[in-house]
Amino acid sequence: MADQAMGLRERKKLQTAQRIYRAAVMLFVERGFDNVSVQEIADAAEVSKMTVFNYFGTKEDLVFMPVEEHFTDAARAVRERKPGETAVDAVRRQFLEMVEAREPALGLHAEPFARQVRQLVRDTPVLMERAFLGAQKGTRELADVLAEETGDRTLALIAAATLSAARNALIEEHVTRIAAGESPEAVAADAPAHAERAFALVERGLEGYARKA
Repeated sequence: MADQAMGLRERKKLQTAQRIYRAAVMLFVERGFDNVSVQEIADAAEVSKMTVFNYFGTKEDLVFMPVEEHFTDAARAVRERKPGETAVDAVRRQFLEMVEAREPALGLHAEPFARQVRQLVRDTPVLMERAFLGAQKGTRELADVLAEETGDRTLALIAAATLSAARNALIEEHVTRIAAGESPEAVAADAPAHAERAFALVERGLEGYARKA
């Protein structure tokens, strides 16, 4: 019974966080990030202002907290890779799995809301800065994983930057094509082949680098 009660509480907390998040984004999209107060978000989500801050520490967190974990996707893929896999193998495999799952983080989700979040970030300097810093943090974390394994910090930084650039370029292609009017389904259908081509190019430059024993 206790486990069931805890599960119910957790579900309710998740639902509340989602309601606040969506209310915030819709207001930001409609009126601009800087023109919306936390109190207005609380009112729209039908919670108190304190509840908003309990779930999201800052106004920027209202946009980034649900997606920020994806900044370290590549580092996680390399850290958890299988024996025999290189760093490129791991990042490519994870990317293809995310394509298949239509992860919003790759810009492939059919729901307009995910695209609205991305456009909101692009249109708001303070959010763009946070996105840039988050991406840089993810690249550094990947470099840390590689440097710890290989002992060469310089090559680790080069490899991490290269892998991150390949992922970012692929995501940018997805976003650009869908924004130009192509359907998410059509872009997703092409995505695996484009990813294979991109990572093959990286692989030729990093051939055999950081193969796990």
